[in-house]
Amino acid sequence: MAQQKVAFIGTGPDPDTPDWGTSAAMSYHHADAYAALENCSLVACADLVRDHAEAFADRFGIDRHDVYEDYMEMLRAVEPDIVSVCTPVPTHADIVIDCTESDALRAIHCEKPMADTFGDCRRMVSACADNDIQLTFNHQRRFSETYLEARRRITEGEIGTIERVEIGGKNLFDFGSHLIDVCNGLNDGRRPEWALCQVDYSVENVRYGSHNENQALAMWEYENGVHALLSTGDGTAAFDSLVRVRGTEGVLDLWPSGEHDLRVHRDGETTPEAVDCENDTRPIFGAIADVVSSLDGGTTPVLDAEDVLTANEIIFGCWESVRRRARVEFPLEIEDNPLQSMVESGALTPRSAEE
Repeated sequence: MAQQKVAFIGTGPDPDTPDWGTSAAMSYHHADAYAALENCSLVACADLVRDHAEAFADRFGIDRHDVYEDYMEMLRAVEPDIVSVCTPVPTHADIVIDCTESDALRAIHCEKPMADTFGDCRRMVSACADNDIQLTFNHQRRFSETYLEARRRITEGEIGTIERVEIGGKNLFDFGSHLIDVCNGLNDGRRPEWALCQVDYSVENVRYGSHNENQALAMWEYENGVHALLSTGDGTAAFDSLVRVRGTEGVLDLWPSGEHDLRVHRDGETTPEAVDCENDTRPIFGAIADVVSSLDGGTTPVLDAEDVLTANEIIFGCWESVRRRARVEFPLEIEDNPLQSMVESGALTPRSAEE
């Protein structure tokens, strides 16, 4: 098993006092997961705020000599095998593409969402493919015990054949990217065929540098006939679980409201089965382990960029439906971010959250 040198771009401030929506200091969670692997060495970090990078280095035993403000200087000096990118969303694409200039780099693991335009999402995937660099994104819920148990039960036919998935969460982009990706995984990675959506964006909601709607109602259809229905809004989503899977013989809820992780209601049973999944607090450990083992074994990682791209295509497709005021057919052929473009053009005029 080869020893992998790991470096970090974007360390963020103190992780013990995260500023949700601005910086969640995800690099610390990435580093904890790499440090748990015997074949990974944490060798360098870079952040525009040197104090942040030095605090990160001190936490993980990185020499101060290997602390940088310029990530390209770090790549040239250290030549890491793996880089974790944990910066604001609008910076992802340029950083990832810059990283492909490193001859030594073998893998990039980037925080989600992918990028703030669909064109940038595709550019990242293409650049890494052209340079034979493994690109993954941290949709870590695919490694939660809840997801894995739900997938096992669906595969074994506990609720029959999937007919519809339902999503209830805060928003489409920042939070919803996780949940849409989960639904894609539960539906065996099937491609979407069309999407239809409406949003309310009356109060500015910028998270990690990107706009997010206040409420949305959307639906789309997968190529195998499974439909998806999504309702977003902080405290106003229509469903009482983050993901609900409706089958021909029952219903399965992932992360329902209440104390349990999973709820299974089979047809003919009066009381649903409540399931608590063990070790469901740090799925990032499984995500990072898969990134590294795929690199060693030459296999396709679960969080492969091509699969993650589908979740982002659905998100941007939903917002494009709002812009066109019509159903959108896939594959999606736009370059921009429709929600952001509607704000910039004046078609949407969210007032400041401070007003």
